[in-house]
Amino acid sequence: MAKILVAFDTVDEGFERLSQAHELIRPPRGRDFSAKELEQLIEDCDVLCSVFDIPITAELMRRGRRLRLVANYAVGYNNIDIVHAQKHGITVTNTPRAVVEPTAELAFALMMAATRRVAELDRLIRTEGPTLGLGRLGRLGTDLYGKTIGIVGYGNIGGSVAQRAKAFGMQVLYYKRHRLDREREVELGLEYAPLDELLRSSDVVSLHTPYSPESHHQIDARALSLMKPSAILVNTARGAIVDEAALVEALQKKRIAAAALDVFEHKDIPSLGLLELDNVVMTPHVGTQTYEARARMVHEMVDNVLGFLEGKEGISRVV
Repeated sequence: MAKILVAFDTVDEGFERLSQAHELIRPPRGRDFSAKELEQLIEDCDVLCSVFDIPITAELMRRGRRLRLVANYAVGYNNIDIVHAQKHGITVTNTPRAVVEPTAELAFALMMAATRRVAELDRLIRTEGPTLGLGRLGRLGTDLYGKTIGIVGYGNIGGSVAQRAKAFGMQVLYYKRHRLDREREVELGLEYAPLDELLRSSDVVSLHTPYSPESHHQIDARALSLMKPSAILVNTARGAIVDEAALVEALQKKRIAAAALDVFEHKDIPSLGLLELDNVVMTPHVGTQTYEARARMVHEMVDNVLGFLEGKEGISRVV
């Protein structure tokens, strides 16, 4: 029997698969364990189930004398000291499959909200009501049909966004470090473009790059200057992929038309500059904020834990 510590609160579905054969420690409903509580509880645990916004530091892992696995309830894992885990033989897993469809849905919802100015018009109708009087040319949006979307980071989520874009009659460009073979591109209806070319050519740029030191500020002032003045930037990946100060300036000076953001550079809190702009649509990091997604993430995390404990292949191993 293994002792499994769950650091965070989430839906109950799926955890019964762990509690049937193992000792399971979960926080009270409505809150996560504090850092101090985790330090005390981890000492004799074999498995730690973590989440993207709880730091899993080298010091915390050192306190887990029996710790063998950190199972992250997220696709990203930059909350975990991977170097320490790898050095000390601690396996790290994530949940890349469960998050794909809801995150792609949100990316497309944000894209549509930005092109049709949904949030801006919602605010106007609430404040001005029957006196709104847009007329035939007031607050015009733009079509997606016939436009070009550039997908930066063509993984599972980027691929799902591409499928939706094709269904909307969009042309799809993509950029990733390791290009797909040409036969696969033709099958999927994609065109590869180097990043600079993609930025110049796209009406919508949708970011799906994992965060790493290499992708930090991948979209900076220079990258933004390459985009069309009519272009929209969508980010449902990680906030620090975008230089937020440069983005605010680009939006203020109308160098790009709009941004649609689910993530932000500093602890998922938008800067004051973003909050003051009408040409930004924002959500508070809710890419997987559906019951179905949360439940699938638990099941994928539990699959990883049980697979690891039973010595099975096929778990979503990071290291």
